[in-house]
Amino acid sequence: MRLNKKIALVTAAASGMGRAGVTRFAHEGAQVVAVDVDEKNLNTVVKGLTDAGHDAIGICADLTDDTECARIVTDTVQHYGGLDLLWNHVGHPGYSRVEDLDAADYEITMDLNLRSVFRTTGAAIPAMQSRGGGSILFTASIAGLIGSPFSPVYSAAKWAVNGLMASLAGRLAGDGIRVNSVCPGPIDTPMLNVFMARPDQNADKEANLEMMKGNIPLKRVGTAEEVANAALFLLSDEASYITGVALPVDGGFVSK
Repeated sequence: MRLNKKIALVTAAASGMGRAGVTRFAHEGAQVVAVDVDEKNLNTVVKGLTDAGHDAIGICADLTDDTECARIVTDTVQHYGGLDLLWNHVGHPGYSRVEDLDAADYEITMDLNLRSVFRTTGAAIPAMQSRGGGSILFTASIAGLIGSPFSPVYSAAKWAVNGLMASLAGRLAGDGIRVNSVCPGPIDTPMLNVFMARPDQNADKEANLEMMKGNIPLKRVGTAEEVANAALFLLSDEASYITGVALPVDGGFVSK
C-alpha cells in the first residue's frame, strides 16, 4: 500500500475532490482524518470508510477560525500520535467582479483559500518535524497559474498559495518535508457550477462550460478521482524527489 500507516489530514473532505482524496488515501492504507464544516456529509464519508474496514475519523471545523485551523492538527496528533501528510484542500470560489466587491465576500474567499492554509500548515510543520519529515499538499488551481476571467479574487488567492508553496518547499526541505501544489482545471464537482454559472453576472452556465471544454485539449472536464490520484502521488513516497511543484491536472489547458 502506497500510504501504509501514514497519518493523513485532509480539509474539505465531505464532498468532491476532498472526499475522493480521503477515500483513495484510506484504500492505500492511510489513517485518515477528514475535516469539513458540513458535519452531516462528513459523518457519511467517515462512516463509509470505517464500515469498509478503514481507519478514519472526522473532525467538524470552520476553517475561517484560526483556532480551528490549529485544533484540527492538535486533535489529529492526539488521536493518532502524529501527522505525516497534510492536504490543504479547503477553498471558496469567490466573487467574479472587483468593481463592486463586497468586503465580507473578499474576506471569506481569502480566509478559506489562503489564511487557513497559513494557519493549518503552521500548526502542522512542528508535528511533521518531530517525526523527521512529511509531505504537505496545497490545492491551488490553474487560476493560480494563469489569470481567471471568472474569479479574480480566487485567482489572486491561488497565486499566493503557489507562492507560499514554493517558499516553504525551499525552507522545509532540510527537515525532510516536501511541499507541492495540485492545480485542478475544470473538475466535475459542485463548485464547478458556481464557477460556470456566476449568478452575480447572470452568466450562462452551459455556454461557459462548453466554451471551457473547447479550450481543453482533452475536450472534457476532469473527475474528482483524477485529482485525488495526483494528490496521492505527490503526497506519497513515490514523489520522494519532488518538491516545489505546482502540478496542473487540467486536460492540458495551461499547455496551450
